[in-house]
This record gives sequence, C-alpha cells and structure tokens, in this order.
Amino acid sequence: MAGQNNNLKNIYLYARYERFWHWLQTVLIVLLLITGFEVKGLYSLFGFQTAVKVHNFVGNTWLIAFLFFVFWVFTTGEWRQYVPTTKKMFAVGRYYLYGIFRGETHPVPKRKDAKHNPLQRITYLMLAAILLPVQMVTGLFYWGYNSWPAWGLSGLSLQVVAMIHLAGAFAILSFVIVHLYMITTGHTILAHTRAMITGWEEVEDLDTVEDWEVKTKAA
Repeated sequence: MAGQNNNLKNIYLYARYERFWHWLQTVLIVLLLITGFEVKGLYSLFGFQTAVKVHNFVGNTWLIAFLFFVFWVFTTGEWRQYVPTTKKMFAVGRYYLYGIFRGETHPVPKRKDAKHNPLQRITYLMLAAILLPVQMVTGLFYWGYNSWPAWGLSGLSLQVVAMIHLAGAFAILSFVIVHLYMITTGHTILAHTRAMITGWEEVEDLDTVEDWEVKTKAA
C-alpha cells in the first residue's frame, strides 16, 4: 500500500466508456484464458467442444470490442495517455520495488492529463500495440485453419501459430497477475478498484505535484 497522504483531492479520472472497456476486457480475458487452457488439455471444465465454441465466440467479441476501443482512443485524444516517456521511469521502478514498502509517496501521482506513470505507459502501449494484436491475429488464423488454402496461407505452420498464441496467453496471464497486485498499491487497497467502478479517484492536490507530464495535452 502506498504511503498515506492527507493532501488528497477527489477528481473524475476515468470516463464511463473507459471503465466499461476495462471491465468488459477483464471478463473476456478471463474467459479466454479459462477456455483456452482447457482446449490445450490442461484440465476439463466445460468440455472440449463447448470450450472451443466459447473461446471462438469470446475471441471474436474481443476483436470487435478492441477495434471500438482503438477508435475511441484516437477520436477522444486519449492516445496521448499512452505516449511513452523515460522521465521518472527509474524513480517509479524504485518506488514499486522499494519505496512503497517504506511508506513513500508515489513519484508520479495521477492527473487527468497523465493517468499513467512511465512504467504503465510503456506496458500498456506494448500490450495494446503488440501483444493483443499478435494474439488476435494468431487466434484468427487458428480459428480459420480450414480456410488457409482459400486465404493463400497453405505454407503457414499450424504448430508455429499455436505456439505463438499459447506464449501470448501466458504473457497475458502474467500481466493479469501483476495487475492484480498493482491495483492494491493505492493509498488504500481498494482505492484503484473504486476508481475504476465510479470514475472518481483521490489523487495528490495538483498544486503540490510537480508538473512532469501535463504538457502532453498540448502535444
């Protein structure tokens, strides 16, 4: 848990669609992981055929929802929240590895124009721009295996596609585990969860926070 700070201000940080996308994506990812690992034979829960059908349906739903999210990010200007920066990156890393356990305050407090710290920016950018598209493309190829000849993909290896897709699944699972820990690191254990439900989060008063990244709005 982060260090306690009495100089907090309640601000409306997350838009309604932003919160909807977060929880929808959470449900979709959990379903994909559960059914995907069952299809790989790690356990039996729904049954193979049902797991395949659910996995395919949820995967297509996620693809459509992701396209809407990309549209929303670029039409609202929220893409600026994901522009990577190295400023204070090491300070943030030190905070999570060491400072947070000493009750120190976060070196990069959240603001309306800078919701993500440097580590979050690079992580979410890699997730949205690399990992998720790769996972969706390999999943689409997997789903359309019988149509490969018609698509001109006869030379593609199903084993390679499957290995890449499985590796992506484990990478997403690792992100989920780390994310579950990170949501407990607010000024209270449930502060970040509350913010993603209501949209309102308590952050340090803007008058006392260093102006580190607000200029992104004018970029």
